Amino acid sequence: MADPLGLIQNVGGAKPIGQGPAAPKGPEETGAPSFKDVLMQNIEQVNRLQQDAEVAIEDLVSGKRDDMDAVLIAKQKADIAFQTLLQVRNKMMDAYEEVKQIRV
Repeated sequence: MADPLGLIQNVGGAKPIGQGPAAPKGPEETGAPSFKDVLMQNIEQVNRLQQDAEVAIEDLVSGKRDDMDAVLIAKQKADIAFQTLLQVRNKMMDAYEEVKQIRV
């Protein structure tokens, strides 16, 4: 198991002066996108899917489209994406409530 906090190195001996645990790397240093960026991208994607479904419905009603199957699929994709995003939000709120209960 890796030592993410750098506390296990030199278990038997003393640490040299001025050498503390290694600072954890942030997402910018590792090249990974931050949680906020990933969440914002997913919100934009869900919004785009919902807009596409609305346009497809409007086109079907106005007679510009005649493929009802594609319209239903677009609407289902938008609904599933929204429900998934809603569940992510619910899990985040549960985690936030749990962290709020931690006594310091």
